[in-house]
Amino acid sequence: MKKSLIVIGVIVILAIVIYSSVKGSYNGMVEKDEAVSAAWSQVENVYQRRADLIPNLVNTVKGYAAHENETLESVIAARAKATSVTIDPSKMDVADITKFQQAQDGLSSALGRLIAVAESYPDLKANQNFLDLQAQLEGTENRITVERQKFNDTARDYNTYIRSFPRNIFAGMFNFDKRAYFEASAGAEKAPEVKF
Repeated sequence: MKKSLIVIGVIVILAIVIYSSVKGSYNGMVEKDEAVSAAWSQVENVYQRRADLIPNLVNTVKGYAAHENETLESVIAARAKATSVTIDPSKMDVADITKFQQAQDGLSSALGRLIAVAESYPDLKANQNFLDLQAQLEGTENRITVERQKFNDTARDYNTYIRSFPRNIFAGMFNFDKRAYFEASAGAEKAPEVKF
C-alpha cells in the first residue's frame, strides 16, 4: 500500500511538472508570436505613413513639373502596388516578405526618380511645402529602417525561443513556425558608383 502511494505521488508530481513545462512553453511562444505580429504592424504603419505622404508630394511636384507625367504616374502606380500587398503576420514566410519588400523597393525607386526630377526645377526645390514633405519622407525612411530592425530582432528572439530544446518539441506540436526576416535587397551589397 505504501509503495503504491509513493508511485501515485511520483506520477502526480511528474504530471504537474510536465503540465507546468508545457503550459509555460506554450504561453511563452504565444507571447513571442504576438510580439512578432506587433512588430510587423509597426513596419506596416511606417510604410503606410510613407504612402500617405506620397499624394501630397506628387501634387506639389505636379504644380511645377506638369510635363513630367510619366514620372508622376509611375510613382502613383508604385504606391498603389505597394499598398495592395498585405501579409497576414501569423502566416508570414520568406516569399511573403520578399513580395512585400519588392513592392516597397519599387515605390522607393519611383520616389527616387521623382526627387531627381525635382532637382531640375529650382522653384520647386525652394517651395516650403515640397521641402517639408521631403523632410517628412526622409524621417519616415529612417523610421522604416528602425522598425524593420526591431521586427528582425523580435523575429530572431521568437525563432530562437521556438527552436530551443525542449520548446522545439512543443512548437512542432502546436504549429509555431519559424518567422522570416527582412533582408537587404539584391544588389545592396554593391556601393553606388558616383561620377563627376
